[in-house]
Amino acid sequence: MQVTRLTLICHARTVAQKLARFPMDEPVEMDWEVARGTRGAHFKSTARVLCGPELRTRQTAQLFAAQAQVVAALADYDVGRWHGQRIGDLQKTEPEVLERWLGDPNAAPHGGESVTQLCTRVADWLQTLTHTAGHVVAVTHPFVIRAALVQVMHCAPTAFNLIDIEPLSAVELRFNGRWRLRVQDVGADCERITP
Repeated sequence: MQVTRLTLICHARTVAQKLARFPMDEPVEMDWEVARGTRGAHFKSTARVLCGPELRTRQTAQLFAAQAQVVAALADYDVGRWHGQRIGDLQKTEPEVLERWLGDPNAAPHGGESVTQLCTRVADWLQTLTHTAGHVVAVTHPFVIRAALVQVMHCAPTAFNLIDIEPLSAVELRFNGRWRLRVQDVGADCERITP
């Protein structure tokens, strides 16, 4: 059986993340055009690069490859009317609604997706990769990566809010009959670092 290697990469930081705001379709904060292609050496040239449709994922994907295939399943979590809202403001204006959303993975009080719906969307996409041997690099969003981890680790959807994903962080998954989370050794990189 051939192995599917999936590297999930979170998009670069945006102003919305810095302000603890639910995102719109904003650009990344860094000068991605200057950094274009600088991170591609991390992967073999045979890796297939995918990204979500939002501007921030398309810009981040350009750090890794000149061409990335846009995949709708990698789109950010739909928070409906909360797009652009600060979480701190929602804690003041809609504390019960926000608490319900945080505590109930089936709740979508904002009019967008529930966490359960997001997890289902991501699980369906992961299933399509089980017949795709080789390396796939997917540049996407923290919420999508959380949903993938919940699926792979067979966690209850309530674990979704216990996972933090940093900008430009990567998670590696492997499929060889079942999905596995792979934690990589950074020892070789550490040996090159001088004190």
